[in-house]
Amino acid sequence: MSNTVFKTVALAGAVASALVAQTSTATATGEKEKCFGVSLAGQNDCAAGPGTTCAGTSAVDYQGNAWSLVPAGTCVTMELPTGSDGIARNGALEALERDIPA
Repeated sequence: MSNTVFKTVALAGAVASALVAQTSTATATGEKEKCFGVSLAGQNDCAAGPGTTCAGTSAVDYQGNAWSLVPAGTCVTMELPTGSDGIARNGALEALERDIPA
């Protein structure tokens, strides 16, 4: 293998590695953010409204005032099932007033 070919292959590998690292920075570094309205009942990380103690206390799926930690940058783009009212749901960086138990 000639020196030029070796350098070209090495450079291509370095560029590919940099691109992969760039696209997965939040996951690789473990950065997380609070995302409201995305957890299933009893699987939230915290903040499930008045009268709750914290983790695992949400009463309904996708409870708007309960949050879970998700990879940074993914919260508001998560695809969630449509609500019973036919309206599409998304995660939010602040508490929501939807799907709050009575």
